[in-house]
Amino acid sequence: MVRSDKVLLIYTGGTIGMGKNPQTKALVPLDFSQFVSKLPELEQVETGIDVYQFASPIDSSNMMPDNWANLVRIIVENYDHYDGFVILHGTDTMAYTASALSFMLENLTKPVILTGSQLPIGQLRTDGKENLVTSIELAAQHHDDGTATIPEVCIYFNGSLLRGNRSTKQNAEGFTAFASFNYPHLCDAGVNFTFHDHHILQPDFTRPMIPHYEMDSNIVVFSLFPGIQEQIVRHVLAAPELKSIVMRSFGSGNAPQQSWLLNLLKDASDRGVTIVNISQCVSGCVEMSLYGTGYQLMDAGVISGYDSTVEAAATKLMYLQARYKNPVEVRRMMNKNLCGEITIA
Repeated sequence: MVRSDKVLLIYTGGTIGMGKNPQTKALVPLDFSQFVSKLPELEQVETGIDVYQFASPIDSSNMMPDNWANLVRIIVENYDHYDGFVILHGTDTMAYTASALSFMLENLTKPVILTGSQLPIGQLRTDGKENLVTSIELAAQHHDDGTATIPEVCIYFNGSLLRGNRSTKQNAEGFTAFASFNYPHLCDAGVNFTFHDHHILQPDFTRPMIPHYEMDSNIVVFSLFPGIQEQIVRHVLAAPELKSIVMRSFGSGNAPQQSWLLNLLKDASDRGVTIVNISQCVSGCVEMSLYGTGYQLMDAGVISGYDSTVEAAATKLMYLQARYKNPVEVRRMMNKNLCGEITIA
């Protein structure tokens, strides 16, 4: 039987789909029919392509958990009809969306690839054409037995396929907009595709994908810095709605040895707030047992975020808080590698 690969292209908005208003010269979202007219290369792609367009394209700065749930619904409704999915998305929050979807699509067995561009699709030097065409080709890749080559949520940009929940935006101007500092590339796209199979997740292809739609975003992300003020931290931690904190610490997970800070963190932890420690460094891992300051954080109830990105830690907490009402269970699951988001020795 001849296999006919088919990919669903989901257009949410972002720079890739922008065009210039002829009067104001300002960038505005294009209707998808205008978008396709600027990309005749799609006619040469052998993979079948269908399109789902958001009713109103959105700037990714406005991306919210409800939009993630909508993306999950679109994928679920079309899951049996396509070999893979490509999501066109603005770059600013792409890593958040990729991380969130990696948790919300449990036991994903097909590729979900997010891509976009730094320049609009209609501009002469756009990076959008290569990013889109290559993402479609990658989403259709499969093994001889028909299983997907890349059955996980990814970001593709400028020749590199990255695990979505390991990615972060590193550059606002360069074409290499994303990097995964703590995890190798899944594929490098040059003249040929070079897949790094031993780095790619392998789900249980005999089990169904399990979608999750709820996210609980009662969290806060804050960075420690020299001179951080007690009263400000106290007000943040006193919010009754607060369920968890992503705390960006120094180096390998260290914090100021000020008693007020440790006491506030312990009080929050004792009342059920989950506090996850991740490093402000873009590369490396939190090791709270390395220095005395890290030990003091552990004594205050702070848990390690290992080598997680901010985006993965935040969306993982949202996902777990929606599933588990008991903070003890949330903390236990935060210490588990659910879908390749952290490295645990």
